[in-house]
Amino acid sequence: MIYYAQGSPAHDFSSQDLREALYSALEKLGNRHKVLAIPPDFTRFHSRTGELTEMAWQFYGDTMTDILPALGTHAPMSPEQIRTMYGETPLSLFREHHWKEDLVTLGEVPASFIKEVSEGKLNFSWPAQVNRLLTDGGHDLILSLGQVVPHEIVGMANYTKNIFVGTGGEEAIHKSHFLGAVYGMERIMGKADTPVRRVLNYGADHFAGDLPIVYVLTVVSPREDGSLALRGLFIGDDEECYLQAAALSARANLRVVEKPIKKCVVYLDPAEFHSTWLGNKAIYRTRMALADGAELIVLAPGLKDFGEDKTIDKLIRKYGYHGTEHTLKLVESEKDLAQSLSAAAHLIHGSTEGRFKVTYCPGQLSREEIEKAGYGYGDLGAMESRYDRSRLKEGWNNVGGEEIFFVSHPALGLWTVKE
Repeated sequence: MIYYAQGSPAHDFSSQDLREALYSALEKLGNRHKVLAIPPDFTRFHSRTGELTEMAWQFYGDTMTDILPALGTHAPMSPEQIRTMYGETPLSLFREHHWKEDLVTLGEVPASFIKEVSEGKLNFSWPAQVNRLLTDGGHDLILSLGQVVPHEIVGMANYTKNIFVGTGGEEAIHKSHFLGAVYGMERIMGKADTPVRRVLNYGADHFAGDLPIVYVLTVVSPREDGSLALRGLFIGDDEECYLQAAALSARANLRVVEKPIKKCVVYLDPAEFHSTWLGNKAIYRTRMALADGAELIVLAPGLKDFGEDKTIDKLIRKYGYHGTEHTLKLVESEKDLAQSLSAAAHLIHGSTEGRFKVTYCPGQLSREEIEKAGYGYGDLGAMESRYDRSRLKEGWNNVGGEEIFFVSHPALGLWTVKE
């Protein structure tokens, strides 16, 4: 059922608009006695769902007893990040998801289904896992809040991903990431119906029917001046809510360039991007618009790690980004990588397949670390001086006679070439 659905690529919700829309939907749900909120973590700071979570807490008061950020494999949020993202919402309400613990397996998606959606490439079952708080917390409402935006693993982020990956377990996350990588990232990004989405939805349809989940989904895109606007809000308890949000995201977040980009400069906000696990959105989201032989320059002042998880960080450092074929051979020969399929998937996603060059300009990683991982190294100070983002506009720019394409918010879009 849809409780609220409004938006367009030109829409621009104010905070008051958001509050009125959210409250109108929550009033339709009737009285609730114990509410759990599952918003995204700080990596989705621009989603406006931190603001919506605070509004939901103000609406429910003491009835909202728990907030479980959908961390997935990400690092836990600090108190400072929580205050920045969720405002006055009490710190005492926040719970930390441990993706290797605190889990319940609701059921198993059969191997035959995985084989079918992967076009015969994979043949394993998939566990529909969630944090134990969802099943054992006694909540009569679970608000799953998140942003729908093109995504490299599932096609469009959020909806059932927020539940089964955001609060999911090690095996489920590894296998879902690997499925997306093996099927092909460029066949997935920006699409609402993908193999990974079908698996997640199978889990929801067959095993999660008793969970009282209502989805609160946002669509965000830049204004002409580069600031961000909330273009759509969709609230409901079924797939139609997600499909409407995904349809708007396809219109609001897809950027079509008229010719292939030969040099692209992407800026990674240091408050949001500390690792290549997250920062490689600079690669995922622009690769379909890059010309063969192009250079992608990534300005990453906050970069200090490769993985958000310590084990995955070690695997990235050990094996590096060296292409799909190379990585799949490593999965067959190296036990540690075979046991961490999400890391293997990430190595595939972050590889250029030899088609273009990535020059990373990190704030806190050395030349040796960057080059060992398979990327080119650039001096951050020199590159920031040459490509002064305060003088660049989104899209095409001319810098000293050199044509470049500038992207300041890679997580909020997907770029592709017209043909």
